[in-house]
Amino acid sequence: MQGRVGHTDSHLPGVKCVVNTCHYHASDDHCTASSIEIQPRNAKNTEETDCATFAPK
Repeated sequence: MQGRVGHTDSHLPGVKCVVNTCHYHASDDHCTASSIEIQPRNAKNTEETDCATFAPK
């Protein structure tokens, strides 16, 4: 599946992603998206946040 952002051959330094069902997930829990977007703007806690970059495999 094609995602919202570009896919790279390298990983985003400092970003750990354990969602192995994501198009951008790589071995060792790396993220290969060219950028990430976390939503919504006015979240008050972790439960209210969402990785808008997520695209299913």
